[in-house]
Formats: sequence, structure tokens, C-alpha cells
Amino acid sequence: MPKVLFVLLCLVGLLSSRCSGDASNGRGDQPLAQINIYKASLALDTSVHIHASPQVLGLKGEDTEWVDVAISNPKHSSNDWIAVFSPAKFDSSTCWPWQPQTKEKSPYLCSSPIKYTYMRNYPEYTKSGNAIVKLQIINQRADVSFALFSGSLDQPVLLGVSNPVAFVNPKAPVYPRLALGKSWDEMTVTWTSGYNINEAVPFIEWSSKGLPARRSPAGTITFNRNSMCGEPARGVGWRDPGFFHTSFLKELWPNREYTYRLGHDLFNGSTIWSKNYTFVSSPFPGQDSLQRVIIFGDMGKGERDGSNEYNDYQPGSLNTTDQLIKDLKNIDIVFHIGDITYSNGYLSQWDQFTAQVEPVASKVPYMIASGNHERDWPDTGSFYAGLDSGGECGVPAETMFYFPAENRAKFWYAADYGMFRFCVADSEHDWREGTEQYKFIEHCLATVDRKTQPWLIFIAHRVLGYSSNDWYGKEGTFEEPMGRESLQKLWQKYKVDIAFYGHVHNYERTCPIYQSQCVNNGKKDHYSGTFQGTIHVVVGGAGSHLSPFSSLTPKWSLVQDYDYGFVKLTASDHSNLLFEYKKSSNGQVHDSFKISRDYKDVLACTHDSCEPTTSAS
Repeated sequence: MPKVLFVLLCLVGLLSSRCSGDASNGRGDQPLAQINIYKASLALDTSVHIHASPQVLGLKGEDTEWVDVAISNPKHSSNDWIAVFSPAKFDSSTCWPWQPQTKEKSPYLCSSPIKYTYMRNYPEYTKSGNAIVKLQIINQRADVSFALFSGSLDQPVLLGVSNPVAFVNPKAPVYPRLALGKSWDEMTVTWTSGYNINEAVPFIEWSSKGLPARRSPAGTITFNRNSMCGEPARGVGWRDPGFFHTSFLKELWPNREYTYRLGHDLFNGSTIWSKNYTFVSSPFPGQDSLQRVIIFGDMGKGERDGSNEYNDYQPGSLNTTDQLIKDLKNIDIVFHIGDITYSNGYLSQWDQFTAQVEPVASKVPYMIASGNHERDWPDTGSFYAGLDSGGECGVPAETMFYFPAENRAKFWYAADYGMFRFCVADSEHDWREGTEQYKFIEHCLATVDRKTQPWLIFIAHRVLGYSSNDWYGKEGTFEEPMGRESLQKLWQKYKVDIAFYGHVHNYERTCPIYQSQCVNNGKKDHYSGTFQGTIHVVVGGAGSHLSPFSSLTPKWSLVQDYDYGFVKLTASDHSNLLFEYKKSSNGQVHDSFKISRDYKDVLACTHDSCEPTTSAS
């Protein structure tokens, strides 16, 4: 969209949901953004005592530990709050040279904490000024300290700082993320460590029962402050991200369990190992076997230690994560379709997220898509000129996770998994007819052999199809402008079974639809026979604060749920697909339907799905 037109539409309110981002709901920005660290002042008080224990973490190889922070403050206040800093030293000596916001005076502090919580959450503290706060700490390549503040988040006053605590090996390899490679017999493993290539050689050691153990090399990449596009990612939100290593495990046997571990050969002759993990390799494209797919968007991260500011911002995140972990033996692959961490320029949150999803992402492929909170930033080629990425402009997502795109900066790709073909679009880049992405989408849809891969799925973050969300209703669109207008002829021509979207934080399912009209016979729990139209599903309620529905319910909107949940697709064979929408709170099925379709039903023509024919014999 031309920038002038976008600005004009923002001014008249036609694109309010995209000009203001998710902050338009009144909850404000990322929790860390509420802290004005530049205005912090020092009032260190010798009567304030803070002690953290244990001081050495990870003695048994753990990458997550609980720390007891004992606090004593005789001058306690209901406005006190405790923040976690990493690295532990966070005074003005750590500030970077260029600080345009602080020309008049150098701040005492210039780096944001990695999380915080109010002391009023601890009744014993409000009564006596004494409390033991239990906080969960993950290995993030640096030591940690705990700081007590008084005053508001906008005028922080530092009262005291604890002793530092640190993991025994802060550089250890952690948080592996699996992803499909570019060929069916390939699995990629990406992980984080503190080791650059001048310190250690990264690799994967992997094996399967009956096969000899192998080692596969890993590449190493990272990014720096100059890779970021704006504040806070370049400023208070910056934190050294460490190094990211990706290994390609090739020539895998289909549907076979493999064991793997992350390794770093140090130049002193020793080797650093991670714990052991397992995964099951992908089925051969078209293989007739049980295949189970999880799809959701907008999950974000939570805090298990009760840091309520995060759990209020993304209250369903941990529930969704825990339901996936609970049912992991019945899951084969996961698609997280945008708005991944909601870090919004606070880089520490990416480590927090990868630690949260490690039980899932280390076991099954964890495929991601690009959302507004990963990509959008003015003058960076984003289709929307919003500020939702906090200056990240896609860099952490594209670097920390692997996905089989031809160009990682162009976040669209095809993924084959057994009987499924997934065409993953990037709603933050132009998708309209004639664009590079439009050509990719058509090629992805057109090149699937429906005889062997009958289930064709389209994925994008923003709703390019149908949603009766409140802000869309106010704009009078029930979609992203130019969304279905540009793409519906492709969905229809290539007979896309289901299209999934996030961005809107609720659940909604349409009838099989084409050109805003339901094209089925009224059933909503079983679709069989000739393809009539694509079913569109919004599944953006995986964690972040919920989005209300419009007061108007269109005829095409069959099921709505203002709650947290995710979708599970189960393909039992080439003719039957089960769709289930499950609640994050308890894992129970809230909505479901089945598709029964033989190959002849896919070949049959309907509603603009075939080229014009002649009567010639």
C-alpha cells in the first residue's frame, strides 16, 4: 500500500487496527516498555538487604532454575517492585555511546530488566518489609542480579541490588528448535549458545536404533545492535542474543525415531554436550499414515513464577504450551503462525520464549510464520508502516528459527508433511497480484499433486480471508483490505481445503465460502464430495489478550469462541480429515468437523475451479 494512502487511511480511522497495533485495546505495550529506565534515579539504602540463592545454577545440567530472593526493606511501600537484570551489572558504565533520548543527562541506568513483578503481590512484604520471592531463571549466557525499586514504573528509584547468581556454564547449548528442511528426508535443528566459531566448533550427534551414530556440522550466525531498525530494540531493549547454530540432518528414514544431542568441541580439546533429545522423522510426501498437525497464532510467552505483568499481557500462553506438552505423543508438527513472542524490541524475551517451548520444539518440527509483532517497522519494506516490532524488523525471528524459505528475509515458504501441503504466506509483505509473493503462493498451490497430498492448507498471520472481529467490523471490511479480493481466485482454483489466520485473538470458523457466499448445503460438521469452497479459520487465541467479536454476525460465520485455544488436524488417510478446535484451559474439543473427499472429488469442477472448456470431442 502506498505510504501516503496508508497515512491518510490512518488519519480517517479506516486502518485503526493496523496503525495502532494491538495496543488499541487499551492494555498498552509490552510490559517492559512500561518501565522508563532513562528516568531511573539512585537512592541506594544500606538498610535494604537483598540476597539471592543458590548463587551457582545448573550444577546438574539444568538450563532452568528457581532462585530464592530474600528481601528486607524497613521502609517498604506498596509501590515497590523487584526487577531481574542480566547481565548482573547494569549501571551507567554499561551504556552504549549513542543515546539520542538522553542528551541532557546521562542516565544511571540504560538497559531494561528481563522481567519484573510488584512486591504488593507478597502480603508478608506489605506487612513487614520482609519476603522471599521465588523467581524462575533460565540460562541466558550471563549472570543475573535482582534489584528493588520504589516509585512508579515511569519514575524508578533504585533502592538495592542483590548478589549475582550465574549458571555454571552460561555459554552452554540450549533450547533446540526443530524445523522441516527443504526436502522431505531432512530435519533441521537450531539452538542457542554463547560460543562463537573462534571458541568452539558446533555440531549435532544423532543416531537411530540399528544405525551407526553420525555427526553433522552446524553453521553459526548472530545479529548485533546495528541489525535492529529502531527503538527499543537498538536501545533499552537490546541484549546480546548469543549465537545461533543450525544443523541439517539428512537422508533420514521416514517415520523413524532419532536421538540427538547438541555438541561444541572447544579448542582446548574438551567437548560441551547438551542433554539428549528425540524426534520422529517426517513421512514421505503422500505417505498414508496417521498425521497430526497443531496450528495457532499469537501465543507469546508467560512466566511460571507469577510475574503477573506478563501473565496479564498474554494470559493464555502457558495454558496453550502446557496442553501441547501434555498431548505431545499425539502431535507430529506445530505451526505457530505469527506474533510469536511479543518481545516488541526487548530481545531478552526471545530466550524466554525458546525456553518455554523447548519441550515441544525439541521434539517435533516447530514451524513459524511472520506477524506484525515480528516484522512491522516504518521504511523497512514492511507492507504496514506500524511500530509493532519495536524496531526488530523481523531480524530475531528470521535468525533464531529456521524455515525452508528461499530467502529468509522474505518469510514465505512451502512445507510438505506426508499427505499435507502447507503454503505459508507473509502478510507483512505485499501479496497482491503481480507481486513476487503472489507468484510464490500460486506456484505453491499449483504444484501439489492432490492424488498423493490431498490436504492443501493456506496459512497467513493477518486475516486475508474472513473474520467478524470487532475492529474489522468497525472498518466495514471483515478482513484485511485487499486480502481475499487478491487471493480468493487462487484458493478456489486450486481447491484449498482450509485457510488459517492469527492476528485476531479469538476463534472463528466459516462455512465453505467463495466470494462472501456460503457454497455448501448448510452442514457444518461434515463436508463430503466435490470441493465447493475454502473453509476459513481464525485461530489467534493461543495466548495474548482476547479480541471481541463484532455485534454483527455474518451468515458465513458458523462458530465463534471468545477464549484461548488451538486447532488440531488429523489425517487418517487420503480421504478423511478431522478438524478439532481445543480449549487451552483443559484441552477439551469445543468445535470439530470432518472432511471426506476422494480424488475424483478434487478433480471435479465447481465455481471457477477449472479452466473454461469447449464442446470439441
